[in-house]
Formats: sequence, C-alpha cells, structure tokens
Amino acid sequence: MDMTTSIDTNVLVAVWNADDTLNARAASALNTARNGGSLVIAAPVYAELLAAPSQEQEFLDTFFANTGIAIDWLLDESVWRSAGLAYQSYAGRRRKHSDAVPRRILADFLIGAHALENRYRLLTFDDRLYRAAFPRLTITAI
Repeated sequence: MDMTTSIDTNVLVAVWNADDTLNARAASALNTARNGGSLVIAAPVYAELLAAPSQEQEFLDTFFANTGIAIDWLLDESVWRSAGLAYQSYAGRRRKHSDAVPRRILADFLIGAHALENRYRLLTFDDRLYRAAFPRLTITAI
C-alpha cells in the first residue's frame, strides 16, 4: 500500500549538504520513501529552507518541481489546533525540566501536526521530538 511521506526540514538540509555525514543516510531514506508513495512538505518546511544561508526561492521551486515533492501550502484548522495543543504540552514539559529539554519552535509542531492530521508518515532525524509531541504519528526515523 502506498503511503504519503511528509519530509522534515532536517532531511532536505542533509541531502543538499554533500559534506554532511548524514547526507547518504538522508538520500537513501528519501529514495526509500519515494518508492513507497508520494512525497510532500508542509509550508513551514519551505519557509525554514528558504531561511537557510545562501538559499534562494528559485532553487527551492526548481528542486521541488524536478523531484515531484509536493508543497502543501494550506494548513487546515485541525493542523493548527493539533500543533497548538502539542506545543502547549511541550511548553509545560519544558517549564518543569528546562535544563533537560531543548528549545523548539512552533514550526516543528506544525510539521508534525501536518503529517498527523493528514495521516502521512513523517521522515525525520528528530524522531524523539515528534514521538513525544505526537504519539499517534507514524514516523520513519533516520
């Protein structure tokens, strides 16, 4: 059965950085996901990628068009609510254990909620965050 895989920002960053030690693992995982169904990114992934040093909109648009990776520009109300609830829970955990929990931004929770609410699998290097925030989310950890 084909399943859509949503791609986390960190996977694409690793794929584009040939010097990154995670490059080969990211490329292999991306190819495996492509063989299992369609690929998509949530709009916050695009925004994070565009914010990277020396990144240009034209490169991103060409890359996504050439690879057939869809961009979901519209996030439904259920995604925003799910992200907000997960972020609220994270903030509570962080207040209790501020020295042990790395600081996260809202985009991370939008990416996870987008995958969860659309019943996509999430491809990421950061499975710990997503497992804690979205226990029902199907995750492929690299």
